[in-house]
Amino acid sequence: MAEWLVEEGIGEHRAIRLAPSPADGADIIAARVDWPGALAPGQVEDAVLIARTAGSRRGTLRFASGEEALVDQLPRDAQEGAPLRALITRAAIGEAGRLKRAQARPTSAPPRPAPTLAERLRDEGHSVRVVRTFPVPGWDDLIAEATQGEVAFAGGGITISPTPAMTVIDIDGTLPPRALALAAIPAIAAAIRRFDLAGSIGIDFPTLSDKADRRAVDDALAATLDDWPHERTAMNGFGFVQIVARLERPSLVQRIARAPLSAAARLLLRRAERVEAPGTLLVVAHPSVESAIAAQWRDALARRSGRVLRWQADSTLAIDGGFAQAVQS
Repeated sequence: MAEWLVEEGIGEHRAIRLAPSPADGADIIAARVDWPGALAPGQVEDAVLIARTAGSRRGTLRFASGEEALVDQLPRDAQEGAPLRALITRAAIGEAGRLKRAQARPTSAPPRPAPTLAERLRDEGHSVRVVRTFPVPGWDDLIAEATQGEVAFAGGGITISPTPAMTVIDIDGTLPPRALALAAIPAIAAAIRRFDLAGSIGIDFPTLSDKADRRAVDDALAATLDDWPHERTAMNGFGFVQIVARLERPSLVQRIARAPLSAAARLLLRRAERVEAPGTLLVVAHPSVESAIAAQWRDALARRSGRVLRWQADSTLAIDGGFAQAVQS
C-alpha cells in the first residue's frame, strides 16, 4: 500500500500521499484532514438514547461531549433515557445551512477513543510516517484550491460545490464538448483524491449526443478511477454521471465550506509552527480568525514553539491571509 505522511498539528491532523516521482505531476496526490475532538469513525463510547423513532430501529444518541449522533440497529428493548454503548461509523458532515449528525450503531466492544488519523490509515493497511513538517511545499496551495473549489486544466476548469444532496463537479472550458469532457477527467480524478471527496458525487459533463462519445468518456473515467473503490452510473444523455463511494468523514471542501474561520485558524497555526527564525513569534490575522483560535491552541503553540507569542489583529487581511514571523522583542 502507499505511504502516507502525517503532521499532527494544533487542532488538526493532516496527511498527504506524494507522487512516486516529479514526472507524475503535483507532489501531493492525495490528502486527508482530521479535526480531533468530534465523534469519529472507530470510536466506541457510552451514550444516552434521547429519542427513538416509533416502529423503527433508529434513534438519536447524546454523548458526554454533548454531540449527538443518529443510531441504527437498535435492539427491541432499547428505551429512551437508557444508556447505550455505540460505535461511531461516520463523522458529522457539515453542509450549507445544516449539519448531518454523526452515525452510530450499538456495540458490545470495550470503549475506545477515536483513532488518530495515523491509526486509521494504518488500520487500512497503509504505511504511515508521522513527521514534524511535510518535506514538500504545496499544503497552502491545496487548501486554497479546496477553499475556492476550483481546479484548472488545459482548455478549461472544474468547479466543486458541496450541496445537501451531493458534491457537484461542474466542467467549463473552450474545447469542443467531447475533447473538454476527456480533458477534464484527469483533473476530476486528481481532485477526488486531493480533496478526499466521497459519498455521492455528481459530475456534470458537457452534453454529448453521440453514444460513442459518451462511452469514450465512461471508459476514460473508469480507467482513471480504477484503483479508487466506488460505484458509478453511465453518462446519461445530458452528460451527467453519478459516483457513490463510502462516506466516513467530511472532505476538505466540506470542512472549509462549513467552517471557514476555523479552517483559516488551523492553517495559520500551521504557518506559525513552521517559523524557524529566532525571536518573539508575531502572529497576525483577520480579527474574526484570531477570535476562532481557542485558548488551548494558543497555549499549544507557545509550548510547541518554545517562544513568547504576540498576537495582532489586522482587519485588512483576507480570511486566509494570516501570517507569522519572528520579531525582536
